[in-house]
Amino acid sequence: MALAAHTVPAAAQDAAPVLPGDPSALTIDTAALAAAAQADAATQATDAGAPVLTDSARALDAAVAATDAAQAEALAGASAIADAQPAPAPDASLDYALAQVDPTAAATPPAEPAAAADDPRTQAERDFDALYGNPQGEYNPVADPTLPAPANVPGGYDPWEKYNRKMHRFNNAVDRGVAKPLARAYTKVVPRPIRLGVSNFFNNLGQPVSMVNALLQGKPKQAAQSLGRFALNTTLGIGGIFDPATAAKLPNRSEDFGQTLGVWGWKRSRYFELPFFGPRTVRDAFGAVGDAPLSPLRRIERDRIRIGLQGLQLVDIRAQLLPLDNLREGAEDEYALVRDSWMQRRDYQIFGDRLEKNGDTALPDYLQDDSNPSVPANAMPVMPTDGAGVR
Repeated sequence: MALAAHTVPAAAQDAAPVLPGDPSALTIDTAALAAAAQADAATQATDAGAPVLTDSARALDAAVAATDAAQAEALAGASAIADAQPAPAPDASLDYALAQVDPTAAATPPAEPAAAADDPRTQAERDFDALYGNPQGEYNPVADPTLPAPANVPGGYDPWEKYNRKMHRFNNAVDRGVAKPLARAYTKVVPRPIRLGVSNFFNNLGQPVSMVNALLQGKPKQAAQSLGRFALNTTLGIGGIFDPATAAKLPNRSEDFGQTLGVWGWKRSRYFELPFFGPRTVRDAFGAVGDAPLSPLRRIERDRIRIGLQGLQLVDIRAQLLPLDNLREGAEDEYALVRDSWMQRRDYQIFGDRLEKNGDTALPDYLQDDSNPSVPANAMPVMPTDGAGVR
């Protein structure tokens, strides 16, 4: 009924014309507006999910929206500045930490340059050549053109190497099976003073040969010293067992006919290994034949005494060479070591005086020392010069 009562006057009012300045129309319109406002308030109150916003709430919402817009604009500006700047370099410590956690996260190694990529050598070989140079000249970044050419050490003249290697293996087998065990037993059984006396005795017997060859080489002073050593050691040294000549400052220099042939002009001779007696050259083989008639030991007619003394001399020589066994056994090519060291020593024995005058001694001390002898001619049991009277 209330709705009908309200509807009828409203319809009537809508149908009736409204004149300007009519107070009844203004009154009716004000009442209608009041009724509409009450109806709208009731409708908003009955709406379950719609909040009622006041003027202060609307002002607060507008302020929050403005703040959010300002922050978004500031973030957009900072992002544009960051994009314009270059990216920072990676941190090595961070890469290391990542590698400890995840090996795949470590930084990849830098790519090799094109020259290194084309080089077939390993990195270690390239580093070695960078430090010490490459003799082939393929890669030598530290080469200095102002440096003198490297010294070239002449190798052994060995055209018979195939034969010499076979003979060297045979001599080594004899040495390991016979000579070396005898030398070790000799050093263990015989006291050192007696062994020293034996070495002095055989060294004294070689002084006449050294004296004659020193004269043939044009060294009269050295020949006189060898003669003095032989006379002094034979008399005061009781047959050469003791060595008073060394105390008298008479030097002990060994000379043989092979050295004499070298001084006379036969400077280069091919390497040649004798069975049982080891390294020689062709020149020294002829030299041994020339020394044999001058050896006092070979003048002994009784074979039992002569061969016994020669055998003792060979054992004594092998005992003196025992300290060099470790050097030989540690060599990559033992044959080449023996050949080259022996030939260098012979060159020093032949031309040593000239080298010493020029201050150009290139050999180590153990090769210059005459206390490390080779097998002399008087220790060889058979020589072509042996006559029928030697028994």
